[in-house]
Amino acid sequence: MLAQTLTVTNLGRALLRPTKMNSLLTMSSSVHTQLVPVNREHYGGKSLTRDAVDQVDPEAYAIMTQERARQKRGLELIASENFTSQAVQQAVGSAMCNKYSEGYPGARYYGGNEYIDQMELLCQKRALQVFGLSDELWGVNVQSLSGAPANFAVYAAIVEPNGRIMGLDLPDGGHLSHGFFTPTKKVSCTSLFFQSMPYKVDPKSGLIDYDTLEQNAMLFRPKVIVAGVSCYARHLDYARFRKIADKCGAYLMADMAHISGLVAAGVIPSPFEFADIVTTTTHKSLRGPRGALIFFRKGVRSQGAKGPVHYDLAEKINSTIFPGLQGGPHNHTISGIAVALKQCLTSEFVEYSKQILKNAKALADRLTQLGYSLATGGTDNHLLLVDLRPKGVEGAKAEHALDLAHIACNKNTCPGDVSALRPGGIRLGAPALTSRGFKEADFVKVGDFIDEGIKIVLKHQDRAGKTIKDFKAFTETDDAFKKDIKALGEKVTDFSCKFEIPGGDF
Repeated sequence: MLAQTLTVTNLGRALLRPTKMNSLLTMSSSVHTQLVPVNREHYGGKSLTRDAVDQVDPEAYAIMTQERARQKRGLELIASENFTSQAVQQAVGSAMCNKYSEGYPGARYYGGNEYIDQMELLCQKRALQVFGLSDELWGVNVQSLSGAPANFAVYAAIVEPNGRIMGLDLPDGGHLSHGFFTPTKKVSCTSLFFQSMPYKVDPKSGLIDYDTLEQNAMLFRPKVIVAGVSCYARHLDYARFRKIADKCGAYLMADMAHISGLVAAGVIPSPFEFADIVTTTTHKSLRGPRGALIFFRKGVRSQGAKGPVHYDLAEKINSTIFPGLQGGPHNHTISGIAVALKQCLTSEFVEYSKQILKNAKALADRLTQLGYSLATGGTDNHLLLVDLRPKGVEGAKAEHALDLAHIACNKNTCPGDVSALRPGGIRLGAPALTSRGFKEADFVKVGDFIDEGIKIVLKHQDRAGKTIKDFKAFTETDDAFKKDIKALGEKVTDFSCKFEIPGGDF
């Protein structure tokens, strides 16, 4: 029975009308009651839907231009970051962002998706082509929004609730989405919904302890072993991972998010020969927009007593992405990924990837010459982990001071660190500055800047307090420190601004 609704007319008469329409009108009226007045103004431009962002929203435009200026004047050394191309930026900002497309090519919930289908199929085709994969033996999902959701989707597809996964421990160079937890908290949802047992690196060498991994895998019996890293400077032994996975009956999942561009260029070992599933982000060394790819095997998995056992990953993973975890895909991102993959199919991209390796080694060699200790003793890929504990500097303090000098890196745990909250090192990566045209000699200069920044920390830290909070407060008020760090920042800016950054004007 409809509730009676009291409607007040303009004449002030109260009329009691038990009608559904008036009930809905009253509900609508209450929805639009504003707790805080909304101030609106007339737009003075030509068209809200056609004018450029600097005309429509000068405030947002100013932030964008300031961010671009920050990127140009500074040194981006965060290993997870890169500068994408103008072509990719144009694809991401194209009309492809206007369409809603729940489902997959040929099976959408809405109409009008013929060109969306073409773009997704093109992206899938290029993804397989870039990594040298046959569409008879491999499939790929390009709809996942980013790396962590992609990894969670894989677990949700093939690991039962409360099932078991094994990944490299976060303090040892793994990733949150590989099942990270602490003794007091399930930090990642991958450890909340699944049972997680980490494997470790040797605290002295910094290298993955494959023998202990094998022993623990035979005891734990995971459904998935993750061969993937977030801060590990050496090649992974995929053949050993495959042997361990087969021995304990697990799927082998390779998370190549950091190194996928190097794999695409063929300059480092590929996981595809050994893995059942391969995930990657698309915005790191692959130099695309923020997105993800999930590759999965098709065909025969093994020979059973009754004949061949076939992979059933395609249906499980695709249905977990949609409708299991997501709605409509981000078509503009898929378009940007397709463009980035096209660029990966050029000889120029191979040369770029080779230069990343040269630059990372040049930086590692220079820092070693300057007396710094590197986890694992060096690097085979795009990143290096600088252990600052022998210098007596905490990673968080180094990160903050370098940031003030326009050098962007991130604090990171080192093998043997007791607390992830007070990491002993910093992680440095070469892809972004290589995209700006830096060569080996330029990275030697970058190493000198980093050394100067660390020396500034050492010079002042006895007066700066013990905690990172104390240190940050000190850096805001101490004139001597500010003078030193400003001088370094000016040198960094003078050097960095000589190099252009890829992409558009903001």
